[in-house]
Amino acid sequence: MKSEDQARSLFGISLTDRPKWQQFLICSSGFFFGYLVNGVCEEYVYNRLQFSYGWYFTFVQGFVYLILIRLQGFTIKQMANPWQTYVKLSAVLMGSHGLTKGSLAYLNYPAQIMFKSTKVLPVMIMGAFIPGLRRKYPFHEYISALLLVVGLILFTLADAQTSPNFSIIGIIMISGALIMDAFLGNFQEAIFTMNPETTQMEMLFCSTVVGIPFLLVPMILTGELVTAWNSCSQHPYVYGVLVFEAMATFIGQVSVLSLIAIFGAATTAMITTARKAVTLLLSYMIFTKPLTEQHGSGLLLIAMGIILKMLPDSKPAPRIPISNVNAMHPKTPSQEAESVEFEGGEERKPLV
Repeated sequence: MKSEDQARSLFGISLTDRPKWQQFLICSSGFFFGYLVNGVCEEYVYNRLQFSYGWYFTFVQGFVYLILIRLQGFTIKQMANPWQTYVKLSAVLMGSHGLTKGSLAYLNYPAQIMFKSTKVLPVMIMGAFIPGLRRKYPFHEYISALLLVVGLILFTLADAQTSPNFSIIGIIMISGALIMDAFLGNFQEAIFTMNPETTQMEMLFCSTVVGIPFLLVPMILTGELVTAWNSCSQHPYVYGVLVFEAMATFIGQVSVLSLIAIFGAATTAMITTARKAVTLLLSYMIFTKPLTEQHGSGLLLIAMGIILKMLPDSKPAPRIPISNVNAMHPKTPSQEAESVEFEGGEERKPLV
């Protein structure tokens, strides 16, 4: 059974018996809501309040996640994967969150979005090398991703020309987060694919529990733990903003994991990239910023990329459950022996 065949739900809403477009709409709506709120809160905390403690804020967010996961009814007894599966995943996840948040101290928000928008390309490339996936994408999907990336970069550069805030330290941090994100999405999809019993809550819970200790190392080495604690103690209302942001991001994160489990890492990366374009466009509409020709060109390329992505594959390769294949084509004794040998080889390679 593949991950598509596993019964899945999102905050009590069943996804299993719904058509694909409804699954996509529900998961995407939760994702857009969670991360639009996240973007507003990040702008407020980092730019308005001038609190730039990415590692510490991710640390606080992790504990909020654990409380919310427990309220959802998840327990350790429901785990389908061993703990060691999540060690590498958690290190990458926490590193990505910390570097992304920390880069806002050196890059303005549009500049950060410009770099993060390119994630879909390395996600697609890296998917060919992850054990359990070995994905190959049709040529038009690479063109679609390229149009989406170039369009978003044009849009953000038009804004960055009026308010530049670039730093070599910020560029290094956001580049590291980009590489980690590319590995993260594919690795999560591989876990869902190779063990369909894995739930979104398990993925988020184990990643957070194992990942929180990783955050202590950079916070102690940089002194951010003491500095952030003292600053937030003097302004305790910051914790209220962080908890609110974490609750919204929790909805977005679980929705993202649902998208990965059902549609794959590359499609999810394109959705997250499109969300960045929507975030920027809404900021221009709400705050009545002037739109230039470069903004229009960027939006046109983004629309072209999304439309191209929606085109059906010329050679579809639907995933057929193994049980159905066996029913249609009974195996001979020699084929059964070959199947056993195969399952002991590439198909059963460990993820870590």
